[in-house]
This record gives sequence, C-alpha cells and structure tokens, in this order.
Amino acid sequence: MRWGRRLGLAAAPLVAAALLLWATARSETESLSRPPVAPGAGAPARGAAAFAGAGFGGVGMDALETNAVPWRLVAAALVLDERARDPAARLDRATLDRILRRFGFLPGAAIVNAPAGVGPRNSELPLGFTHGDLAPVGGARVRVANLGCAACHAGVTYAADGTPRPDRAMLGMPNSSIDLEAYTLAVFRAMRRFAGSDRLLPAAARLFPEMGWRERQTMRFLVLPLAKRRLAALEGSERPLPFPNGAPGSTNGVAALKAALRVPLAGGGAEDSGVVSIPDLGDRIWRTSLLADGAYAVPGRPRNSPTTAGALDRRHLRRLAEIMTFFTVPSMGVHPQAALGHIDDATDIMAFLKTYRPQPFPGPVDLAAAAKGRTVYAAACAACHGSYDASVAQPRLIRFPNWIGGVGTDPLRATLFDAALAAAVGRTAYRDRIAAASGGGYAAPPLAGLWASAPYLHNGSVPTLAALLSPGERPARFLVGGHALDFDAVGLRLAPDGAYPPGYRPFSVPAWIDTRAPGRGKDGHRFGETLPPEQKRQLIEYLKRL
Repeated sequence: MRWGRRLGLAAAPLVAAALLLWATARSETESLSRPPVAPGAGAPARGAAAFAGAGFGGVGMDALETNAVPWRLVAAALVLDERARDPAARLDRATLDRILRRFGFLPGAAIVNAPAGVGPRNSELPLGFTHGDLAPVGGARVRVANLGCAACHAGVTYAADGTPRPDRAMLGMPNSSIDLEAYTLAVFRAMRRFAGSDRLLPAAARLFPEMGWRERQTMRFLVLPLAKRRLAALEGSERPLPFPNGAPGSTNGVAALKAALRVPLAGGGAEDSGVVSIPDLGDRIWRTSLLADGAYAVPGRPRNSPTTAGALDRRHLRRLAEIMTFFTVPSMGVHPQAALGHIDDATDIMAFLKTYRPQPFPGPVDLAAAAKGRTVYAAACAACHGSYDASVAQPRLIRFPNWIGGVGTDPLRATLFDAALAAAVGRTAYRDRIAAASGGGYAAPPLAGLWASAPYLHNGSVPTLAALLSPGERPARFLVGGHALDFDAVGLRLAPDGAYPPGYRPFSVPAWIDTRAPGRGKDGHRFGETLPPEQKRQLIEYLKRL
C-alpha cells in the first residue's frame, strides 16, 4: 500500500502537467482578421465585420489538414521561391505582398463600404485571409491562415477611366482577379522545394521578427514535421488538390464539397471542372435557392417561387444563412457538419447584404438611351432576371421570379451536382435545413452590379455584355485578371485577339480562358441576339445602372 501510494504521489506531477497541457491546448480559434465592431452596432455592421474576417471554423487543426496553412512557414517558402527566380528580390514583407498581389489578393486595401461602427482591419495578411493562433498542445503556438468570404467577394473598385483600384475594395463586389488555382499551386511548389531546407525557418524569423521563441520552436518540432508528412503523402502528385480549382475570377466549389463529403469525383478529380464565375452579391438575398444551379433551396418552398420585398424578413435571411454556411465552409477545408455553429454570423452577413449596393457604374451613361433600354429589358429579360421599379437613375428590384432552367449553356457544372451529391447533402446535419436537388439547369441571377461581374455566364466564358448579346462575336480565348473595363461593350477591356491592349499593366497575373476547355463553353443564352443594334446599345446602357 505504501509503495502504491508513493507511485501515486510521484505520478501526480505528471498527471497535473498532462492536464495543464490539455487545458491550454487550442485546436480551433476565431480569426484575428475580423474587424472590431462598436458596442450596440446593428446586424449589418456585425455582418460586414464577419464578412471581412470571420473564420467560420477554418482556423483550426482540422482545416490545417486540407486548406489552412501554417502561414509564416508558407510565407517564407513563397519569398524564398521568389528569390530563387530573382536574386534581387528582398527577403521582406514588400516582396510577400507583391507575390500575393499576383494571385489577385489585395494587400493593404481599404474597405470603402464598411457600415458605421466597423473598425479598421488590423491584420498582417491581405483582405480575404483569415488567421489566428493555435496551440495544438499546451505551450505551443502557431499562426494559421485560411481564406474567408472576402477573398472572392471583396473586389476592387474602378476609377473613372475604367482602371482597377486594388487599394480600395468593396465588400460584396466580385474579386474577378482572384486565382485560387495559381495560389494553391504556388504554395504547394514552394513548400515542396523548401520544406527540407535549413533556410526556411531563418527566413520565417526574418520576415516575422515579432515571432516569439514559443512559435519558432512549435514550427521546428511540430508544424514542419507535419508539413513534411503531408508533402510526402503527395509524393508524385503535380498538384495538392485532385481537381482544378478555377482561374482568375472563377472557383470550383462543387468539387470541394464532393471531396468534403467523400463523394467520388469525376475522373478522379481531373474531369470535375464545374467552375463558376464569382458574382456580385447585390440582391442575392432575393433568391430562394443558391448557387449557379440553384441546387440548394429553402425547404418547404418551391424553388422557383417569386420573391417580393416583403419576403426579405429575418426568417428568410436566416434560412439563406443556413444554406450559405453549408456550401461555404468546404472551400475552407472544414466539414459541413462543423458549419452549424456559425449560422448567427452568417445571418448577420445576410443583414449586411440586404443593405449592400455595388459601386455605381464609374463610366459615362447615356440616360436617354437607358430609359429606352428599360423598356427593352422589361420585354426581353425581366421574366428570368426580375422586374425593377420605374427609376432609371437607381433602379431597384421589386419582384424576382427565381427562374431555373436550361438556356443552352455549358451543362457540365449542373451535371456534376448529381443525385449522389444531393443524397450526400441529405445525410448531413443540414438535411432539415436544405432541400438539395440536381438536374434543374441553371438559376437566372439578379443583375445588380452586372457591369463589375465580367466575364459572363455561369462559367465566365463571355468577356463583355456586347458579346453576350451577339453570340457570333464571342471570342474563343481571352485574358482575365487584373483587367480594366471597357465602358462601351461593358466588361473586360481587350484587344481583338483577346489579350490586353498594348501598354496595359494588370495589377495581378492574368490567365487565358479557353472556351473550348471542359466546363468553359461559351454557347447558349442567346436572348437578345435578334434585337436591332440600337436596342442592344440601349439595353446595355440600362444594365449599367443596375
């Protein structure tokens, strides 16, 4: 008995230490990127702050297995990779910002439409990144980063000459330059090149001198070995994800959802190219079903039931918020089941979007032509895209039909959300919150901010509104990313060969969109094709005002 008591007394400090390590561990944390909100600020202010920086569960150890990254190691690898190509590049934050800007991120951008009560972002990362400090075991610390809402849905504003302003961003406008495919490949290749290098940790310490010894040791003895094991598991792979992740201004959320729910990917992932162009979020709360194919609908309500302003109450916003959390978090590497705890934030985001209006069209508008274009719109477009009030200066949506169907556009994205995926959604904790279905074609969206949403169609395959209305003029290839605007054709400012005009320097690295590639077809949606040229011009002038 005495010997057992001595063993127990000897073990007590070890048990206490283990309990302390367990108690001080933190495997998930809220993002430090969320701007502060003044006490008493309303739901729109809270929603804007969540939109700008909430983590939605994406800053955690589970996400670190997929999409989240140990930021300071990744940043150091990216800068070292840059210096390997360009020895003149400095090992500093300016070089890091320059690298991130190439992928369409917006370092140092000011949010120009934050509601009253929202404070400034205080983050070392560009708008669109979320980040926080994890303690996977007690006493450890590691800075983890992921992507949030604003990565894709906070876009540049435009100057009066149509050039982009990457220093001034609006929450809700599309980031039509964000290139997640190029970013993930660059991170993968840089980490593969430098994870085993004795230069990586010193470079991280040089880039981030504010790091304490605890974080440096955590990176050395815990995070770096985990990263090496992850890279070893991908030995022989040319990419970190089994599916293509889009191009500037387009993403592949349906493949990310399949991966999260363990639904087989088409062709093992290589054929799962259901890309979707990033839309402006103006008037999206009028919808009863979300995403390009309308696959996620509010339960108990017909998918194509019309919406009027009176229906946009708190209950409707919360139902949309529930759906939004489900399809958003897989893109952050979080299982959809984990999204239920973030519905309050998402409801506040919907409250913000109810107040949101995109930047007014920055170029000239022929108001007399726009007034005639309103009549053309009512006859040719309203049945699918919604009816507006009588204003030409600031049209407001008054009825939205929630139309879903086939218009002859590339079918791949709709077919990839198949019955197996709909059934998998139905087996999650969201089964009573989402009516998931497949095979309905595509949902006609509201057209607020249409001028800033180029390229057009669900897959970003048409560069201008003029080309959309004249299908024979749609180019087979064109550049997108960091582009300026064409005020006449409304959309990307391009040379006849689809490249940028001579002398134009985009702020990010553009990519070629080839409409002959799977999922990128430019055919279909021939509405307006037979309009006389003057009526097409009038319609475009009116669409500038939405």
